[in-house]
Parts: sequence; C-alpha cells; structure tokens
Amino acid sequence: MCFGSKKDSSNERPPQPAQIPHSASTSAPPASASASASGKMNQDFAPPAGPPPSKRPSRPEDYAAPSGPPPSHSQKGHDFAPPSGPPPSQAANDFAPPPGPPPARRHDDYAPPSGPPPRQNYAPPSGPPPSKGHGGYDDFAPPPGPPPPAQLGKKHAWEEAVPDTSELPPPPPFFGAHDFSFANNATEEEAEAGEAFCRSNPMLEPEALDPTNAQAQQQGNYRLLWMNENVTIAPVALGVWKGFSKVGTPDTSIISWPPMYSVSAHGPWATGRTKVIYYEVNFLKDSRQEISMALGFAVPPYPGFRLPGWHRGSLAVHGDDGHKYINDRWGGKDFTQPFKRGETVGIGMKFVPLKNDGVSVKIFMTRDGIHQRGWEWDLYEETDMEQDGAVKGLDGFRDLCAAVGVFEKVHFEMVFAPWRWKWQGLEEYSKQL
Repeated sequence: MCFGSKKDSSNERPPQPAQIPHSASTSAPPASASASASGKMNQDFAPPAGPPPSKRPSRPEDYAAPSGPPPSHSQKGHDFAPPSGPPPSQAANDFAPPPGPPPARRHDDYAPPSGPPPRQNYAPPSGPPPSKGHGGYDDFAPPPGPPPPAQLGKKHAWEEAVPDTSELPPPPPFFGAHDFSFANNATEEEAEAGEAFCRSNPMLEPEALDPTNAQAQQQGNYRLLWMNENVTIAPVALGVWKGFSKVGTPDTSIISWPPMYSVSAHGPWATGRTKVIYYEVNFLKDSRQEISMALGFAVPPYPGFRLPGWHRGSLAVHGDDGHKYINDRWGGKDFTQPFKRGETVGIGMKFVPLKNDGVSVKIFMTRDGIHQRGWEWDLYEETDMEQDGAVKGLDGFRDLCAAVGVFEKVHFEMVFAPWRWKWQGLEEYSKQL
C-alpha cells in the first residue's frame, strides 16, 4: 500500500491509526467538526448549477441543421459531368480500319491442301483377304445351308383369341347426324306446319280390327290414302299398287290402311311370338335419276304434306340421300347409299317379346331381294338427347301403317303381297334373335 509519492525504504513499522474508545465512537461529534465536515462533503458531491442536461428544455436550435447545403449536395452540377469529347474507348479512330485499300485476297488462302483427304488413304490392302478368324470378310457370314428351324415354342393362336366381328351389325352412327340433307330439304314453314298438325291430331290409340280389315291385313290387300292431285295411284293386282307423281309434286305421304302392325293382333306380350312387317317398292326406269321417295312406317294420323320420318311416331329411309330418319326434321343420319332407278328396295320392322314384358324393335332394309346385317338398326340405339326425337309410337304400343313419301317426278310400284316379294327370307328372319 502506498501513502507517498515515493517508496519508503525504512524498516520501521508504519504508524497505527489512533484507537477511539467505544463510548466515544457512539457519541455525536462536536458541532463545529460536524458542520465543517458536512460542508466539505456537500461541496465535493454537489451537482453543477442548473438543470441536468437531459432535463433541459429542448430548443429549436439544438436540433437545427447547420447552415448551408448538406455536404453531399454542396458540389456543383458540373462536378460530375463527363469530360468533353467522346469517351476514350469510343474514339473515332479506335476501330477504324487501317488506312489504304485492304490487302488483296489470294485464291489459295482457303484452298484445301493438295492431294486426297486423309480418309481416302486407307484403301484395302492388296491381295486376297485374310482367312476366316483373322478379320476376313467371311467372319460374319451366315453358315452354309438353310437356317435352323425356329425354336420359339408353340405359335400363339391369336385367331382364336380375337372374335370375328364381320357378322355383327355396325355400331350406331354417333357422329353421322346431319343438320340438313345434301339432296333436298323442306322449308322451315313446312316443318312448323307439320308440327302444328301433330299437336292438333294426337296419335290414335290401338284398336281391334274388324273381320274385314283383319282379312285384308293377312292377304296384304291394303288400301292407300293420300292427299295430292299430282300423285296418281291405282291397284294392278292383289296387294300391288302402281303410282306416278308429276314434276314439281310437293312432299306427299301415302298411308296404308288397315295398319300393318296391330297391337291387339300382333303385340308380342299378348301372343308371345315375334312379328315382322315388311313391304317392297320397285323404282321404275322412267323415274328421274334421283329417286324422290321415302320408305317407312307411321302411327296414324300423319301429316299428308310431309315425308315420313320427319315427325312423331314415324321413321323412314329416304332414297335421295340414303339417310335414316326417326322423328327427325333435320338431315337424318348416315345409313345407306341413295336408291337407284330399276332397283327394288324393301323395308320392315321386327318386334321380339322380352322376358320383362318389353319389346325389342329392329328396323331393316333389303335391296334387290338381298338382306345384309349392315342394313338394320336397333330402335333403342344410343341417341343424341339434344337432336334426336322420341321413339314413342314405334315401340310396339301403337298401331303402325306403311308410309311412303314422294315428291317431284317418280314412277313406282308398291308390293304388299308376300308371294310377290323379291326377298323370300322373312320366315327365316323371323326365327333369328
């Protein structure tokens, strides 16, 4: 412990502080001593005059910015201006070509070296090729003789795994619908008139046939009804009618009576047997090139000024475009080729009873006495809900009549007598499922 400015080198014991008796330490000091001591202490630790720095009232000048612009803005506008003239890298003559004309280009500057290219120096060595096993040409030749028989095991009989679909009917023409026919089309006013007729004349309910009509039906001795003076039809034999329409004849439907299909006489749920109705039409050679006829069936009454297939309770195949129509006043669907002069076309419907008291209905066609599976369709095939009409009336719950449509000039013969048909496969077709 140090008490002076320099170290004391004596060996004497330092003086001890005076011992104050206990009684004296507890008594109050003299007044003069206390006053002098407290005054001195007050002077030693007294705060400076005035309020503390942190408590002084703020004055605007305490936080005011110094006069003049800030240092960063004290420079003048030209302090940072680029030097006059172009930048050094962009001097006008930095990239200029050397003075004078360019040196002449010699033709052999880019010419290939003389002689053939290096890869042409590898001609095959002279002499015969080396023997087999030493890189000769026959190292990879097949061995002499025929190849050995294939050891691939038993051949897969794919013909048995893939069924034969040639005899199946064609798929329904999902994309074969047309907005109009490429051949002939009626007007919108005529279509609306046909719809108005159907609304005013609902389909007839099934009726039992009297004995006279029942006999006429069995013999094919039908009467024909039509309403157009440009169409002439006359019977030429039992179950055979011959007709002619003039040039400019408007759309006309010819309806048979009594009905060819009678619910009371032929309903499959009543008889339990399959029923097929069918007739043929011969297109005589003095008709015009385009066959202006439609062959089908309809529930009476049907508008006589419209072709069958255009309105409710009717279907038909039209000869001018070959399309099929089922309650379709638009353009029909693809089905077959247009009819031809001198051809015989037949159309029929097949009603097959089902176990659930329902009826399977198929429509089929023949041409010149030949029936093909591709010339038929199922009445209940998948249809377009927006464009296809209902099939009500054609499902075996209404009486159906033959319906033949004509327009323009056509010469025809309608045959209802079975023994006069070109197609003689009705009985066999009735037995098929």
